[in-house]
Amino acid sequence: MKKVAYFLGAILICLTLTGCGEKNIEGSLPDIMTKLYDGIDEEEMPMMVENIELNEENFKFYAFSENIKYKEAIASESMTGSTAHSVVLIRLEDAKDAEEAVEELEKNADPRKWICVAADNVYAMSKGDLVVLIMSNDLAPKIKENFEKLN
Repeated sequence: MKKVAYFLGAILICLTLTGCGEKNIEGSLPDIMTKLYDGIDEEEMPMMVENIELNEENFKFYAFSENIKYKEAIASESMTGSTAHSVVLIRLEDAKDAEEAVEELEKNADPRKWICVAADNVYAMSKGDLVVLIMSNDLAPKIKENFEKLN
């Protein structure tokens, strides 16, 4: 009887531990990006914000790294060069690389990448297989909060 109780206890512990890990966020990157802007009025948004699909040629310009192994990525940026606003959303090949990707972004992000302006706030964080780099001014805390609420 004790063996059965120990066995059931071990199974329960395993199930509990596997349930504690962060799950991957479902949905397309453009849909997730839309969620990051939830609660932000159109008047608050920078002018002409568009999503840009990232690839081998432009990834380093937006994510400041060539060392992140990703499946797909997009950047949401103002198309006016005088606005310091960039949100880069990256879906990693493997969620176990998230911490390393965040460190890479934090180390290399350049909040002065724009000609005459700089972003006051820079956040890099992960959730499951998603990593985000937020560089903006007043909008950054709200976008960060929206990312933290993703499920």
